[in-house]
Amino acid sequence: MASREGPMSDLYPRTSRTTATRYRDRMHYDRELAHAILDEAFDCTVGFVVDGEPRVLPTLHVRAGETLYLHGSSGGRMGLSARGGEVPVVVSVTLLDGLVYARSHLHHSANYRSVIVHGRARLVTDPDEKLAAMAALVDKVGAGRSTDSRAADAKEAAQTSVLALPLVEVSARARRGGVLDDPDDLPLPHWAGVLPIRRVFGPPTADAGVTAATPGYLPGGSHWAAPLPLTGQRVRLEPLTLGHAAGLVAALGDDEVWEHLPTRRPATVEAMRDYLAGLLRAQWTGSRALWAQVDPATGDVIGMTSYHDIDPEQRALAIGHTIVGRRWWRTGVNTEAKLVLLGHAFDELGAERVFWYTDDRNQRSQQAIARLGAVREGVLRRHKRRPDGSWRDTVVFGMTVDEWPEAGRRLRELLAAGGSTALAVA
Repeated sequence: MASREGPMSDLYPRTSRTTATRYRDRMHYDRELAHAILDEAFDCTVGFVVDGEPRVLPTLHVRAGETLYLHGSSGGRMGLSARGGEVPVVVSVTLLDGLVYARSHLHHSANYRSVIVHGRARLVTDPDEKLAAMAALVDKVGAGRSTDSRAADAKEAAQTSVLALPLVEVSARARRGGVLDDPDDLPLPHWAGVLPIRRVFGPPTADAGVTAATPGYLPGGSHWAAPLPLTGQRVRLEPLTLGHAAGLVAALGDDEVWEHLPTRRPATVEAMRDYLAGLLRAQWTGSRALWAQVDPATGDVIGMTSYHDIDPEQRALAIGHTIVGRRWWRTGVNTEAKLVLLGHAFDELGAERVFWYTDDRNQRSQQAIARLGAVREGVLRRHKRRPDGSWRDTVVFGMTVDEWPEAGRRLRELLAAGGSTALAVA
């Protein structure tokens, strides 16, 4: 692959250090490819020399145009080495995409994407450039995080070193594809193939005392399970947080409210926080989206509701785990909440089907769901355990995207006329 001259070339120029000695077909000098790998990776390894001895340091990095910024401590060896001027470094980034199992030991391999950068890194001393680089490092773990957290003060900035490495001598290397066994080994009876590797982010665990909602910019999660704020005239749906625990304890302090739910009533704020934390973990896996129902006039917490059994591939989800305080029963609050949730599911997410599960003993819920315009589809026998250990038969209701426009029209007319099909539990 021939290189092009000029800083704006699509390719980085080859040098003696970036020219492969073997497997040259895996070497690339594409700017776009190298940038994509550097941007996807959160960490890198920096090699440098101290007192004639090699050193290797894992650290965080962020790319800004044709500059790679490296994070470190002002008292660390890398930062100290750069105080006397530019320091020669080599930076390595690798994304492992799969393990390749061959029939022979020799041809076991890995699918990967990697970048090597050679050059001379300078210590960033300009205060504005340094703070901008630190903000970019923070934003890399979540777009917008730098404005959603406190910036470094002068003392903290002094304790941090930032090195800038120009992206001039850059090469990317990648292996893709399958097994490359020798033809003579193909008849061997051993399993061969590729085991893909992917980065999976687990559910975030809020620090003690945090009441803010889990930020939408955190990597991972699912678009369908992102509980955006939704507002009606009678109710505001806020993304559920641990900070709603006290309000939920006050609003839902009646055992009848919890009668047909698969859990016993959390009676204290601490118990409610634990209960909500479990639900929020399910939200992060993509199977549930959770809202607190709030009175828009007073800000009082009314209850909670959710999407669950979310299936983006089949474009389907359930509405349920809805709990509303007794004083708001038959006020139209929960009917409007259902209308808002249905509208978001069908009109914004593009759902093909919305469904409800309810206990076969809960006649009030079944009647209320039917009044929404949902169709009774059947019964799942011995579907779930009740808190008392008995088996519950679950009645299933559903609404399709074709049925939604008429159902939505009827509900809006009913609410405008002051009617109520309030759902206490659904």
